Amino acid sequence: MILEMHPQRWGDPAHAAPLPESVKGLVDAFIGTRDTPAVDQVRIPAPGLSASLLDGLRALVGEDEVLTDEATRRLRTRGKSTPDLLRARAGDLADAPDAVVRPGSHEDVEALLAWAVEHRVAMVPFGGGTSVTGGLAARRDGFAGLISLDLVRLDRLLSVDPVSMTAVLQPGMRGPAAEAALAEHGLTLGHFPQSFEYASIGGFAATRSSGQSSAGFGRFDDMVVGLRVATPIGELVLGSSPANAAGPDLRQAVLGSEGTLGVITEVTVRVRPVAAEKAYEAWSFATFADGAEAMRTLAQSGGLPTVIRLSDEAETMVNLASQSDIGGEGVTGCVLIVGHEGASVAARRAEVAAVLEAGGGTNLGEERGLAWAEGRFHAPYLRDSMLDAGVLVETLETATFWSNRERLYGAVKSALESSLGEGALVLCHISHVYETGCSLYFTVAARQAEDPLVQWLAAKAAASDAMIESGGTITHHHAVGTDHKPWLTREIGPVGVAMLQGLKGAVDPTGVLNPGVLIP
Repeated sequence: MILEMHPQRWGDPAHAAPLPESVKGLVDAFIGTRDTPAVDQVRIPAPGLSASLLDGLRALVGEDEVLTDEATRRLRTRGKSTPDLLRARAGDLADAPDAVVRPGSHEDVEALLAWAVEHRVAMVPFGGGTSVTGGLAARRDGFAGLISLDLVRLDRLLSVDPVSMTAVLQPGMRGPAAEAALAEHGLTLGHFPQSFEYASIGGFAATRSSGQSSAGFGRFDDMVVGLRVATPIGELVLGSSPANAAGPDLRQAVLGSEGTLGVITEVTVRVRPVAAEKAYEAWSFATFADGAEAMRTLAQSGGLPTVIRLSDEAETMVNLASQSDIGGEGVTGCVLIVGHEGASVAARRAEVAAVLEAGGGTNLGEERGLAWAEGRFHAPYLRDSMLDAGVLVETLETATFWSNRERLYGAVKSALESSLGEGALVLCHISHVYETGCSLYFTVAARQAEDPLVQWLAAKAAASDAMIESGGTITHHHAVGTDHKPWLTREIGPVGVAMLQGLKGAVDPTGVLNPGVLIP
C-alpha cells in the first residue's frame, strides 16, 4: 500500500503528535510558543482543462488513470518545504494540477508527452512529493493547463544482475518498496535520506539525493549506472557500460534535472549485499572545529565509516542528534554519530575509533548512536507540531571545501541569526563528507512573525546570499527547484546558464516539462 502525505503536513497523519513536553519546554525557554487556529480543509480551483482534452488523456492511459477529483489533486499540489506548507495552511492551493494522470509504462509517458506538446499543457513529473525547494510548483502561465504526471504505477523492480551487482528499478518505487524488493535477492541499495519513507527512486535521481550512508555508499548519483528517459523529442537510453570516454557523461545531465529535461522511466543502480553487521555509536568533541578536523582526517585517510554526522554546539545542546529525545538531557561540546555496516565491522570500528581518539574524541557508547538511527525519520513530524505551536522551523544546506568550512559556517549562521532576530535558534551539522570538503546542514527555529512566509523568505535570501558570497554551493542535496533558482545563475555563471538553456531548448522546445523549475 502506498502511503499518501497530507497536503498541509508531513507523512502519515497517524504518526503526527502534539509537541512533546521536552521540546515545548525547550522552545518556550528560547523562543516562546503560541496557539494557532486549526486549519480547515482547503478548497482548490476547479479543473481548467476542457472535457475534450480530458477525453484525450483518457484515451491514452484509460478512464481510471485520469483523476480530477479534489482530494487527489490536493495531494499532488506542491511539495513539503515550509513555504509550501505555510501557503497551504493559509488556504492557498492555487497551484493544484487540473488533473492527475498515472501512466503505466514508458510508452504511456512518451504518448502523454506528445499530447502535452500538441495541446501546450504543462506536465510535472511526481514521485513522492517530498521536494523541499519548490520543485513541484511549476509555472502555469502560458499553458492551456497543468498535469501532475504521477509515476505511482511505475513501481517495479524490473531485473537484477547478481554478477555485475546492478538492478533496474522503475521511478515510482518508494524507498521502502525498493529495499523490500531488493532484499528478496539478499541485496540493498543503501540509500536512506530523511525522506526515505515517501520519496521515490525517480525523485532520488532527479534531485541528486544524498542519504545518511553517503560516507560509505555514496550519493544516489554515484549509485546510478544507467537511465531510460522519455523526452518530448524521443527516447534517451544511457549507460551501456560502467564508465566510458564517449564524450560528456549525459547521465549527469539527467541526474539533478528535476523533470525539466525528460521523465525518467527506468533507473539502473549498483547494489550491494545486505549488511551482515551494523553498529552505531556516539562520540563527543570539545568544539565543532575539533570534530570537523577529525572527520577530515578520516575522509582523507580513506577510513570513513558508513555513517558519520557531527552536530555543532547549539544542535548538541538541544540534543537534536538523538532525535528521539529532543530537548532531553544532552552532553556538552559536540556530538558525532558514527555508523558501520557490512562485514568486518569490529576491525573497521577500531580503526575509526583510533583516529577519533587521536583527534580528541570521547566515546559515548552505543545508546546515543542507536537513538539517532531509530529516530532518523521522526524530525519532519516535529516540524508540523512546531508550526502548530506558532514556531517557524525550516532547514537549508550547503557545501564547501575543508579550507573554507569555518568561513561558510560563520557567514550563514550569522545571516540567519541577523534576519530572524533575537531568540532564534540556528543549529548546524555536517552529515556528508568527502576527501576535499563537507556539507553544512542548518536547522532554524524562531517565533512566527505576523507573516511567517515573508519572515522565512527573507531569512532564506540572507542565508543564500551568504552561501554564494562565501564560496559555498546553493544546495548540496536538496536540489534547485524554484526556491534556489535566483541564486543558481550566480553559482554557475552566464555560460553555465546558456548550457542549461540550450539543453532545455533541444529536448523540450515547447517547454512543457516542469516549467519555471531549475532552468534560469
